[in-house]
Amino acid sequence: MFLHRVCHYLPQQVVDNEHFTQLNGLSDEWIESRTGIQTRRKAAEGENSHSMGIEAVRDLLAKTQFNPQELDLIVGATYTPHDTIVTLAHAVQHFVGVPDIPVVTISSACSSLLNAIEIVEGYFATNKATKALVVTSEHNTGYYNETDTVSGHLWGDGAAALLITKERLHQDDIAVKQVMTGGAATSGKATEAVVLKPLERGVIMPYGRDVFQNACIYMPKAVLQVLAKANLALQDVDFVIPHQANLRISVNVMGTLGLPLEKLISNIQYLGNTGCAGCAIALSEYWHTFQKGQRIVITVFGGGYSFGGMLLEV
Repeated sequence: MFLHRVCHYLPQQVVDNEHFTQLNGLSDEWIESRTGIQTRRKAAEGENSHSMGIEAVRDLLAKTQFNPQELDLIVGATYTPHDTIVTLAHAVQHFVGVPDIPVVTISSACSSLLNAIEIVEGYFATNKATKALVVTSEHNTGYYNETDTVSGHLWGDGAAALLITKERLHQDDIAVKQVMTGGAATSGKATEAVVLKPLERGVIMPYGRDVFQNACIYMPKAVLQVLAKANLALQDVDFVIPHQANLRISVNVMGTLGLPLEKLISNIQYLGNTGCAGCAIALSEYWHTFQKGQRIVITVFGGGYSFGGMLLEV
């Protein structure tokens, strides 16, 4: 299958570290040294995971001039839903106006993007679809507690839309060579390390060190697994896009793999942790810089715990 195009949407409001210094005393140096984050985006009043996802789709359709009536599958990915009944994917279907096609929304924390793409792969493999729209959108600031000195300063908002097809539409399409995901809920403090219980107090991260340690284990593991499936070695990788949770995690992953930081693609410094949308936003940001023959590996890790990897070839 092939990525025909990826586009993204970011809210206008920029929140810098000084905001948290004024709010709860966390200095710019303290936040940046521990997370790499300098600024993040925050959804405006009236914006949510639905509206941001739709804006990403609007941009994708404008830039590709793709006829949405050709879509035969829509998959949403989010853990910060605006509506748990009328899901992200249903809101997108309503926007594009395509009736009577499979529509599903997946939530597996920050691995949701790759789980959504695996769903597409399954529909393609069973000949139930040929052209799919994947929309990933996170409204973290709708759920967070910004006064929480453990994780309140981590979160940012944003969305991305990916047009994925079974057959190549254009010579510049990026091939999805491998995609895999897994659950690691039996590891560490998986079921309590980072949680979002809407009826309680939103997203909290009581065991951040456990998240860090397991992310640094599973993300390199996922890279090696997708490369092994493709009979490739680490030296065949041109870029790595890790889940944008913490710059220190990303640097650790590159070190574990023995890859230079020049091959790391990161946007957490200026967007914060945008959840399962982060890697897709990075793909969109760098889309026109990739060159023919280059290989990109995406590796993710999320609360629960969930993990995954995807190998792309330009």
